[in-house]
Amino acid sequence: MKVTVKYFASIREAIGVPGESLDSAATTLSDLRDELIARGGAHAESLARGRSVRMALNKDMSDESVALVDGAEVAFFPPVTGG
Repeated sequence: MKVTVKYFASIREAIGVPGESLDSAATTLSDLRDELIARGGAHAESLARGRSVRMALNKDMSDESVALVDGAEVAFFPPVTGG
């Protein structure tokens, strides 16, 4: 399926692009994250398991178990702190 992936804040800086469109075999957000980690390099480092990464599916904060749909927009970003 086709998905649009967007990266924000420190993840965007590490990966070096604001986003990309890709064909994915993933069925959940977790699967998509694993596909991106498998690329190695900056993707593996910034999206690694054990790192705190937030995700949104079609602009709604989502759990990793949420199913992907064709044409989805997925955003990855670090937790935000404020003061």
